[in-house]
Amino acid sequence: MNLGTPEAPNKSAVKAFLKEFLSDHRVVEIPRLVWLPILYGIILPFRPRRVVNGYRQIWTQEGSPLEVITRRQASALAETLSAGRCASESNEAGSVSCVTYAMTYGKPTLKQRVAELSGAGVDRILLLPLYPQYSATTTAAVYDQYASLILNSRNIPDIVIHKHYYERADYIDALADSIQQFWQRSGRSERLLLSFHGIPQRCVDLGDPYYDQCRLTSFALIERLGLNPDQWAFSFQSRLGSARWLQPYTDQILLEWAKSGVNSVDVICPAFSADCLETIEEIDAENKQRFLEAGGKSFNFIPCLNDSEKHILMMANLVKEYTE
Repeated sequence: MNLGTPEAPNKSAVKAFLKEFLSDHRVVEIPRLVWLPILYGIILPFRPRRVVNGYRQIWTQEGSPLEVITRRQASALAETLSAGRCASESNEAGSVSCVTYAMTYGKPTLKQRVAELSGAGVDRILLLPLYPQYSATTTAAVYDQYASLILNSRNIPDIVIHKHYYERADYIDALADSIQQFWQRSGRSERLLLSFHGIPQRCVDLGDPYYDQCRLTSFALIERLGLNPDQWAFSFQSRLGSARWLQPYTDQILLEWAKSGVNSVDVICPAFSADCLETIEEIDAENKQRFLEAGGKSFNFIPCLNDSEKHILMMANLVKEYTE
């Protein structure tokens, strides 16, 4: 299960997606009486026009990259489980009879998928939110949707939700392998930046574990790569509004590096399981331009794990832990 995407790169589809996404109290915790006038009076009338341009730049013939990649991940995971290629050697797929996918916002919905599975006779479901690091702003929204299913269902399927996988050895190994393969193909830059999606600082102050889990992912990955402290940093992107978000900010780190004489950087986004608007457009277009205009010479974006073999094997290993 992933975040979701507009159905088309046009204003009406983007507006519908933003309306659903930004109406969720998990995403925006501002009191409704304050937030809804802002959402309906300022953001929805004007922001879709700008956001749609970004989606048009990344849209493919198959559709939105996030939806296309998530679909491929489900297909590859089904094939891997069927082939019995998990770390725990077994030639059978346990109790896994079907792999499908859903989105928290947009389509296909969790409600739709659970109805389809229940109609096919499936009564035990493992739900894997594709957020390595847990946050109330992302993963908790999946729990909310499951809770809504419970409240509105008579025959409730047995659903288990996997909370996070930020420090799993096979997840760290998949990240390290993707970086090392990139370096073998393209050479290594002076600095490596791990750019995580940001959340408001207030969320962490109230107990959200996201920041700590991002740090632990970073340290585990850097230890695996064997980098020195002056060869890397981690940061947070995608902030919205004037409130204080998790720091350091990705764009500021890149500007500081460029102005201090760092000529080349590699950037990877470990919190994203699939490339999307925030990685392709925000990082590999907007932030690349900022770095180069500030004096940098070379900016390389390392793609997300997407449907790479080690990423799918990690998911398969995780599934097997529930089904054996």
